[in-house]
Amino acid sequence: MHLVVSISGHGFGHVAQTAPVLNALHELLPGLNITVRSPVAKRHLESRIRVPFVHLQSEGDIGMAMTSPLSVDAEKSRAAYRAFHSDWTMRAEDEAKLLETLRADFVLSNVGYLPLAGALLAKIPCAAFCSLNWSDIYRHCCILSEQDEIIAAQIQACYLGANAFLRATPGMEMRDLPNLIPVEPVAEIGENLRDELDRLLKLSEDERLVLVSMGGISGRLPIEAWPRGMRYLVQADWQARHPDAIAIESLPFSFGDLLASSDALICKPGYGSFVEAACSGIPVLYVDRPDWPESPALIAWLRQHGRCAEIAHGALLRGEIREDLLRLWDMPKPPAVSASGVTQVAGWLKERLRSSADGRLHRAHGRAPALPRSPCAPQ
Repeated sequence: MHLVVSISGHGFGHVAQTAPVLNALHELLPGLNITVRSPVAKRHLESRIRVPFVHLQSEGDIGMAMTSPLSVDAEKSRAAYRAFHSDWTMRAEDEAKLLETLRADFVLSNVGYLPLAGALLAKIPCAAFCSLNWSDIYRHCCILSEQDEIIAAQIQACYLGANAFLRATPGMEMRDLPNLIPVEPVAEIGENLRDELDRLLKLSEDERLVLVSMGGISGRLPIEAWPRGMRYLVQADWQARHPDAIAIESLPFSFGDLLASSDALICKPGYGSFVEAACSGIPVLYVDRPDWPESPALIAWLRQHGRCAEIAHGALLRGEIREDLLRLWDMPKPPAVSASGVTQVAGWLKERLRSSADGRLHRAHGRAPALPRSPCAPQ
């Protein structure tokens, strides 16, 4: 059996959702062949996906152009989508040919819509899996004209044509998708290795360790202005000159283990960051993304299931974080969240893969029933 997986490169949350499902699915189907199509660097994929896979560079969606980790560039995004859809028919047909060449039994997309368009044209079963979808994001950020409405409708038709849209909790409502299947939270829960980190970093008994992550979107925070007395785990490419900053990549631990071993997480609202923190019992200090329509659902869920507080963007830039963090650490610790959506989605995929592989075998002998024409075939 061959599963072709498309993972968006718009931030690391899409990888964080997909990887634990693939790890669990491989345990259920050890002989499964997995191809991962993604613009995400293979090194990062391998840090999360711990089972054999073939990596192919791909652009199944274009996400949103960002002026910073917190702000959408609506004009640039709109222009990119119009260019992407200008030759939509040929693009979808080329995608279908590629999937046929790969002999995919099933296509799973988080959450690019072009792979779904190709799968539907090639009559290959498929599903979307994510906490958001690009048709709703595009409608929220970019609608100006009838041309934009047509693009949004083409995107939505791809999701509608899939066998299911597995919506991870927490996530956007997606009321316009009747094929929606809500699933429980999905996360890879790291191991608390704080004792090892204390020895490696020579942390004192009362020294706090704070993980800082903007979710893979380019841009950095001016950490040089932040207070002393805490150690900050940050991306190496920030080239932070703060004396208490430590490059994440310099440590022999996974991101999940570092999160589970930290005293707090500073981040923007993002599925992977919020859910993994809640599952590990780590308090979160977040700066809001007011123009991102997924944020309200994520924030409401984390307020219910974890310890969190919002910090103003200006205060974060100035490093005014100490008092907020102290209040977070004084909050009572709620019960950890279960990431039961991992086994839920893996089990669903296992059954569909078996049915799809049987269907391919029947088609090879001319006995497969005809599938309906792709609803996302361009007009």
